Amino acid sequence: HPWETVTKAAMQKYPNPMNPSVIGVDVLERSVDQQGCLHSKRLLSTEWGLPSIVKSITLTNLISVDEKLTYKPHPEDPERTILTQEAIISVKGVSLSSYLEGVMATTMNTNAGKGREALEWVIRRLNTEIEELAATARSTIRTPMAAAVTDQ
Repeated sequence: HPWETVTKAAMQKYPNPMNPSVIGVDVLERSVDQQGCLHSKRLLSTEWGLPSIVKSITLTNLISVDEKLTYKPHPEDPERTILTQEAIISVKGVSLSSYLEGVMATTMNTNAGKGREALEWVIRRLNTEIEELAATARSTIRTPMAAAVTDQ
């Protein structure tokens, strides 16, 4: 999809049916740099279905995931966008930290595919909204014109 479409969809990605674990999104910072690049730092609130051995551990302030998504227009094809996705997973103060980091990495890898599906879902939804608005606008324009012709 074109870069403009993908970036609009990325800002409206959550909530979506592909990633039900994301239950909220807060924008912490948003700025445009001197090159015109948008930087948005968002906090995602999630509910993860972790294995039963992990559920008994209080995970507040123990797990941190810093994810960076970079969207760039394709240099040769304006109908395509390049997405680069990186994540740093940190688990602190738990004896099973390497196990938890592995679980989180596997889950995030699976969810990356779901994220692409979610973007497609948002793009379809946006396209449907645009088509509905255009149809409404066309019918609104025709109605007064038809009434004017009938009145004469």
